[in-house]
Amino acid sequence: MTRKQRRLTLIGGALAVLAIAAALVLNALRDSILFFSTPTMAAEKQIQPGQRFRLGGMVREGSLVRGEQLKVKFEVTDGNAILPVTYQGILPDLFREGQGIISEGALDAQGVFKADTVLAKHDENYMPKAVAEELKKTGHWKDDYDKKPQKAPGVQGAAK
Repeated sequence: MTRKQRRLTLIGGALAVLAIAAALVLNALRDSILFFSTPTMAAEKQIQPGQRFRLGGMVREGSLVRGEQLKVKFEVTDGNAILPVTYQGILPDLFREGQGIISEGALDAQGVFKADTVLAKHDENYMPKAVAEELKKTGHWKDDYDKKPQKAPGVQGAAK
């Protein structure tokens, strides 16, 4: 075996090992990767019941219904489609109607999104990036979503 053939064999073996390692990593991550979808994207993709994904959008005004044992029903909309959501647990303090949220869960057989995690924005100016991009694409973005509030004028000499 010549020197050139040994070098090519070594490079080929290294590439094969890297390809096997990449395949093993991608296979391990396949079940843990959650894709983001809006209600419109979820309808277009025809996501199968039981398949986990992240649902993002705005909580539809007038859709929040609180039940017994912390059960909550509400609807998430991106302006084009509406997806009903059920959740059991404590909602974030900032959760309310008209607010941007991201929730994790899966669709059931009836097409209701059963969330096991609900994330609300952390301040009045924050909009999840993926939700903001989708709202801009669908033309439902309001310019005041990303405006910062004006600070109240400071009080002079109050702290002594």
